[in-house]
Amino acid sequence: MIVFVVVGCKSKVTPLSERIVKSWTVSSVKEGNNVVFTQGGTNNIRSGYTNFRIEFQSSGTVVFTDFDGMRFTGQWELQGDTKLVLKNLTPQPTGTIGTIAFTISDFTDTSMTLTRTTANVKTGGTVNVYQMTGK
Repeated sequence: MIVFVVVGCKSKVTPLSERIVKSWTVSSVKEGNNVVFTQGGTNNIRSGYTNFRIEFQSSGTVVFTDFDGMRFTGQWELQGDTKLVLKNLTPQPTGTIGTIAFTISDFTDTSMTLTRTTANVKTGGTVNVYQMTGK
């Protein structure tokens, strides 16, 4: 009887696809090996990252605002719990065919690390790592 009670009381883990649905802003950015932005920093190399935001909607729609203030809309999808794909982005971000993919690591309900899977033309061909904060 005790075994059934313990097993029956397991809390359901909310899937990542639901936990990620919110607005995420950047707290720090590494372009290649260089930290170029830290939220609240006074010596940021690329201060425009205060604009960087990814807004996930439960409908699968995404609004992505890049560091230069350009705003893109499209769809988002998860491939497992480690790959995030922003697709059908319009207008198409520079150097893409409307798709940007990231590897997700260190995910919690309020923070995550995104590593872009391809080089970013806008930042000189660097692979960028974004520390994100979700609200």
